[in-house]
Amino acid sequence: MTEVITVLKEEEKFLKALDVSYSYNLAKKMEKPGTNPVLGFRTAGSGAEFEVGEMLAREMRDIGLSDVVKDRVEVDAWDFHHAVLSFRDRQGREWSFQLGAYQTQFDTQGPKTYSLVYAGKGTARDYEGLDVRDKLVLVDINQRDEWWINFPVYQAKLKGAAALIAVQDQGYGEVDDEALNAQDIAGPADAPAFSISRADARVLKEEMERGEILVSFDAKSLVREKSGTYNIVGRIPGRNTKKSILLSAHYDSYFSGFQDDNTAVSMMLGIARALVKSGFQPKYNLIFCAMAAEEWGVINSKYDWSTGAYEEIFTVRPQWRGQVIADLNFELPAFAHGKKDGVRCTYEYESFLKEFVSGVSPDKTVYPEGIEVLCPIETWSDDFSMAIGGIPSMVNDFASGEFMETHYHSQFDNEEFYDEEVYRFHHEFYGRLVLALDRLAVVPLDFSRLFSAVKESEDQGLWKRANADGRKLLEEASRGEALGKGIYDQISRINLRYRKMLEEGRREEAERLFAACEPLQEKLLYAFYKEQDYFVRLNWHDEVLFPQQAVRRNLEAIYQALDCLEAGNIRQCLEYVYSIDNNRYAFEFDREVFDYFTGYVLDQPADRLKWGTGRIIHHENLFRLVEKLKKRAENEGQEVQNLEEQLKELTAVAESQAACYRDDLRYMTEASKKIGLLLEECREMARSEEIQTYGE
Repeated sequence: MTEVITVLKEEEKFLKALDVSYSYNLAKKMEKPGTNPVLGFRTAGSGAEFEVGEMLAREMRDIGLSDVVKDRVEVDAWDFHHAVLSFRDRQGREWSFQLGAYQTQFDTQGPKTYSLVYAGKGTARDYEGLDVRDKLVLVDINQRDEWWINFPVYQAKLKGAAALIAVQDQGYGEVDDEALNAQDIAGPADAPAFSISRADARVLKEEMERGEILVSFDAKSLVREKSGTYNIVGRIPGRNTKKSILLSAHYDSYFSGFQDDNTAVSMMLGIARALVKSGFQPKYNLIFCAMAAEEWGVINSKYDWSTGAYEEIFTVRPQWRGQVIADLNFELPAFAHGKKDGVRCTYEYESFLKEFVSGVSPDKTVYPEGIEVLCPIETWSDDFSMAIGGIPSMVNDFASGEFMETHYHSQFDNEEFYDEEVYRFHHEFYGRLVLALDRLAVVPLDFSRLFSAVKESEDQGLWKRANADGRKLLEEASRGEALGKGIYDQISRINLRYRKMLEEGRREEAERLFAACEPLQEKLLYAFYKEQDYFVRLNWHDEVLFPQQAVRRNLEAIYQALDCLEAGNIRQCLEYVYSIDNNRYAFEFDREVFDYFTGYVLDQPADRLKWGTGRIIHHENLFRLVEKLKKRAENEGQEVQNLEEQLKELTAVAESQAACYRDDLRYMTEASKKIGLLLEECREMARSEEIQTYGE
C-alpha cells in the first residue's frame, strides 16, 4: 500500500529534530576569532573571517551537508589590529582608551605623539580658526539622524588632519556611554577614521577646555585592495532537478557579532541540521550559504556593504539566476525587535507569504501582535544583492525596535538580548517555510502586487504642473496587474494540484507535473530578473524606488521650494531644497567634499559601485544655489530682498527635473509593456495542455 505523505509528518519530524541549543552554542563559538584581541572584529578578507569560514565549512560537513565548497570572491580586505589612545591629564593621572575603527589605512608603527583638537561636529564651519594639520581631530557625530561618517572624515583630510576620531553622539550605541560604534566608511581609505566612546571622549573634552592636548596614539588599521575571501556553500541535494531554494546569512562582523550575525548563520545551519536529522528528502536542492563581507567589502564606494553576496550572484554563481526560486536571508533573529514579527520581501512574494503567515500563530508571549509581511525589500542586507541578481528574496525584518539605536554595531552586541523562545520560533517558522516552498511545482510570484505598487507610486496631482501625462503608464500598470493576478491564480491552482499529488502518494505523476512546469518556472524567474533591472532604482538615502519616483519626489520638493521663495520665505525654501537628492547635509561641508561624494556615485565604474551601479539617475547639483540662498537667509526679514536670480535658477531646476520626470514616465510605460509581454508568455505556458493534463 502506498504510504500517504502528509505535510504534518514532515513538519513533526523537522520540529522534533530541531535543537536550538546547537545554534546558540555555534553562535558563541563564532565569537572567538577576531583581528583585534580586545574588541574582536571579523572583517572582510581578514584572518579572523577566514578562520570562521573554515569552521563553518567543517560544521556544514559535520551536520551532513553535501558538496561543501568555499567560493572565492574578490573584495577589498580590512584588518583592524588595534587602536589605543593614552595621555596624562593635568593632575598627572594616566588614561588609556580602547578605540574602534573604520575601514581606512593608518599605521603608527607603535605609539606616536599627536596633538588632539576638538572640532565640534566636523563641518566646514567648525574648522574656522583651527589649525589641524598633522593632528588628531575629535568630533561629535550622529550617523543615524545627521550625516554619515564619510563627510566629516574627508573634511578632516582636506584640512590636513592626521586622522579623525568620532564620538557617536546619539543615533547609535545609546545603550551605554562606554559604547563604541562601527559602521561602513563609504569613503576613501586614505582618510583615516576611528571611534571613541562618549565616556572616554568626555575625559578628553574636559582636558581640552583650555585648548589642544598631546596624546599618544598606537593604531594599526590596514586595508588591501583586490584581495579575497570566501562564501561557504553546502547543500541538501534535491530529487532530479536543477532548481533550488537558498538560505543565507553573513558571517563577518563588527566586534564579536553575537546577534549580528552569528545567530543568523547558526540558525541557518540549525535548520539545515534538523532537516538532515529528520530524514527529509527535498524536491528542490536546498542551498545554505554563509556570506562573507556583508558589513563592508569595497574601498571608496557608497555601496560598500553586501559585497560578498553581490560577487556570489553576479560573478561566481550567475547560474543561480533562473534556478533559485527564493532566497531566505537571515539577520539578528534571536530576539524580538517589537511586538510584531515581520518578513520583508520583494513585491512578487508578498501574496504567497501572506497566505503562509495566515496559518502561523506565534505564542502571544513572543509576538503578541502576530506577523506581518512587508515590501519591497531594503538595501540593508544581502537579500537586495540577491534580488537584483534575479533571485526573489526575503529577510526577517530587523530594522525596527530599539536594538538598532542601542546595541547595534557596538561591543554590547552580545547575548544580553538573547531570547530563546524568539529564536526557537524563527527556527520553526523558517524551517516550515522551506518545507512549504519545497511543495511547490511553480515559483509563487505574483506580479500584480508589483504593478499595484507602480500605480500607487504616482501622484496625478503633479502631472499638470510638470506638463506630464502618466495615463499610459497607469493603463499598462493596470494591464500588468490583471495579468499578474490571473497568472498567480493559475500558479496557485497548479501548486495545489502538485501538493495534492504528493499528499496522496502519487509521486511519479507529481514528478511529471514538476518537469512540465520547469519552462514556466524559468520564464517567471526571467521576468522577475528583468523587472528588477527595469524597475529598481535608489535615491541618495538608499531607499528602493521605481525610476520615476525619485525624480517625482524631487519635483514635489522643488515646487514647494519655489512657492516658498516666491513668498519670500527663504528658510523654508531651503528646507525643501535640502530634501532633493544628496543635499540634506552635504552643504555643511566644503564644496570639495560635496563634489567628491557626488562624483564617486555618478562617475565610478561598476566594480566600485557594485549593486548601486546605474540605480541613481537625474542628479541635480544645487550646491551653488544653496550657498546663495543661505547667504540671503541670513538677512531674511531685515530688508526687502530681490530674489529674482534665485527664482530663475530654481525654475530652471524645476524644468530640468520635469523633463526627466516625463522621460521616466515614458520609460516606465515601455518597461511595463515589456514585462507585460513576458507575463503573457507565462500565462500561455501555464495554460499549456502539458501542464493542464496532470492532476485533473
